[in-house]
Amino acid sequence: MGVLPVDGSVTESGMREAGRPAKRRNEQLASWFLRSGWSKGELARQVNRRARQIGAPHISTDTSRVRRWLDGEQPREPIPRILSELFSERFGCVVAVEDLGLRTAHQPPAVSGVDLPWAAPQTVELMNEFSRSDLMLGRRGFLGTSLGLAAGPALVEPMQRWLVPAPASPVGASGTSGADDATARLIAQSRSLSVPELELLEATVVMFRQWDAQCGGGLRRKAVVGQLHEVTDLLQESHPEPIAKRLFKVAAELAALAGWMSYDVGLQPNAQKYFVLALHAAKEAGDRPLGAYVLSNMSRQMIHLGRPDDALELIHLGQYGSRDSATATTQSMLYAMEARAYASMGQVQKCHRAVRMAEDAFTDSCPQEDPDWIGFFSEAELNAENAHSYRDLAYVAGCSPTYASLARPVMARAVELFSTDVTHPRSYALNLVGMATVHLLERNPEQAADLTAQALEVAKKVRSERVNTRIRKTTDTAVQDYGEVAEVIQLGERLAAELPEECETVRAV
Repeated sequence: MGVLPVDGSVTESGMREAGRPAKRRNEQLASWFLRSGWSKGELARQVNRRARQIGAPHISTDTSRVRRWLDGEQPREPIPRILSELFSERFGCVVAVEDLGLRTAHQPPAVSGVDLPWAAPQTVELMNEFSRSDLMLGRRGFLGTSLGLAAGPALVEPMQRWLVPAPASPVGASGTSGADDATARLIAQSRSLSVPELELLEATVVMFRQWDAQCGGGLRRKAVVGQLHEVTDLLQESHPEPIAKRLFKVAAELAALAGWMSYDVGLQPNAQKYFVLALHAAKEAGDRPLGAYVLSNMSRQMIHLGRPDDALELIHLGQYGSRDSATATTQSMLYAMEARAYASMGQVQKCHRAVRMAEDAFTDSCPQEDPDWIGFFSEAELNAENAHSYRDLAYVAGCSPTYASLARPVMARAVELFSTDVTHPRSYALNLVGMATVHLLERNPEQAADLTAQALEVAKKVRSERVNTRIRKTTDTAVQDYGEVAEVIQLGERLAAELPEECETVRAV
């Protein structure tokens, strides 16, 4: 029996012994290699360096191995992925494994899939690996098109394990535990983190969240991913248990924000992956309300993707898991998202009930008790969610004027409130578009065109593909149904000039 080479490559002799044809020179890899300007030795050194960075020190490549790859030898993982990363960075564009003439790499759990181990060390490792890959290869659309979206039982069933009690202490914990008033003393004993450093990390998350609300997900997404990567490095060090939990909470909030920003710019598979990792981190932090918030984001994404059944199961999971610990504001938000899911399913009575529950819970809201991550859920946001539920019911009911008339005053109130809120311009734009869709349902194309034009003005100030997509979709609907109306014609022309459509593809499985 032959011995496998250290990098797991398939040798020519092995292929012949198995009765398979001999290898053929890899012209695709050779072409990229020639254009790179690298020598065989330099490429080998870079492969070895990258292998050490990703925790694969057993990789030991030399010039003769590079020559065999060029001659057609097929390396095994992680070599194809490393080569893809190196050439992508070299040329400033996506160079996929297939572009190099190599076999399609099997994606490890760190890169694809949502059924991940619910254990602290693995959670840290996966967050670290995925954020690193996103930073290096997350040029627009790369990870988004190399990942797949999970849906149905493949998504919901793994998330249900969020509620299973954790068997062990968080990664990096020293095993020391104590009352909350001992936290400061334990922090002081930590060799890797000071009190100001930990508090600064927590304050940084708040700052990033404000940036997202004001500027959209496209402006600071990479900064959030980079901060998440740094926090996962800290989590690999030793900390007292209360400190480890606080770090996991920071990681959960950053991963949730990275997921939200990815969702906002249209990178749906990336968003789902970050949401899943955020839920894992929230579990390690012991923060059930934060986990419910993450599940609400996943639910919103499923509604966006036309999977209201999945959305409903996720939101019910969040409600059940946080029923004894969530603030009134968080409960109101969860009910509002439940209403959105029921509306998309055409469940009229259940939608109305959830809307009432959201309104009732919000009357007990006490902002002083709320964590910062739920601060977005204001009276304006409550009205916006409920109005969109009524609007969605109108769509499901075949453009019913009854539900459109229910949506109109609630949406108008949301627009009014957001118009004076300078900290949430993206929400203002989204609700201007929402109001425009209500006017289209009520056959008022002139008003719809005016509101969409207002949204277009706001959209120029934020980087949100979600806003842009909704403006395009609403305009397309108006042009299709009322293409002879002067205001609609003018809107279509303006949109083509000021907001040209970008090509994006997302693969769902």
